[in-house]
Amino acid sequence: MGSHAALAVHPDSGGGAAARIAGTVAARLREHVDRLDLLAANTVEQSHALMTRSRAEGLDALVVLGGDGAAHQAVQFCAGTGVALGVVPSGTGNDLARALGVPADPLAATDAVVAALDSGERRRIDLGRAGDVWFSTVLCAGFDAAVNERANRMRWPRGPRRYDLAILAELASLRTRRLVVRTESAELELDAMLVAVGNTSWYGGGVPICPGARPDDGLFDVTVVGRATRRELVRMLPTLRDGDHLDHPAVRTLRAREIALDGNDWPVYADGESLGTLPRDIRCVPEALTVLG
Repeated sequence: MGSHAALAVHPDSGGGAAARIAGTVAARLREHVDRLDLLAANTVEQSHALMTRSRAEGLDALVVLGGDGAAHQAVQFCAGTGVALGVVPSGTGNDLARALGVPADPLAATDAVVAALDSGERRRIDLGRAGDVWFSTVLCAGFDAAVNERANRMRWPRGPRRYDLAILAELASLRTRRLVVRTESAELELDAMLVAVGNTSWYGGGVPICPGARPDDGLFDVTVVGRATRRELVRMLPTLRDGDHLDHPAVRTLRAREIALDGNDWPVYADGESLGTLPRDIRCVPEALTVLG
């Protein structure tokens, strides 16, 4: 007891799922803190203003109820501060929650947050930094970013199947581009389909594109898919869900603290949010975020 927490709700997350359970989650949290602020907003600007007001009044923990987009905004707010982040997943992808070991069921996730609030349990994880934007899961460019862009425009189906359909649609315009990947110890130049820089393993609603990535080792795991035919890529797709794509001869992997991506103007996405286009300089910032649990 004795803590000041806020519950940030993106009412549209998960097709309105967040709004439907917000009252239940808030009631559960309110029993375990001295003060709970309910922050409901559908725009980044509204959300940031409400969070800033709570922080000025002594906020200890921010619990976000929503999907990866809502979590991404909460990370921008909590990174590099003393405000601890808790995640209750209710969106489409929920990849940060997955990486943190948070239960997929929102009410079970709420119980986990409550337990951490009661015990005071905290841990620190790494974040990626691209320009002035933080990211917690995966930054991607190329084919996978185009898939993300298409999936964001789709209204059906919900969940991981949306990404699967977007992949099939993007295969029609598939082509390689020249890519340059520079790290503190190596340089890779090749014709490529995509590059993924993982602070954690998953993107796209549970695809372990960087299976070995951990958010507590101070390093990115980088997966690069080089030249592959459309047929080869189609054969590779079923292996993505199991992480077996790393065995394909077109796949290269690296580990690094700092990465420069260049060579073309591919779209770039991080945590499922658009960051413009290449080139991009990216660095891993150890222990940049405090999380509950």
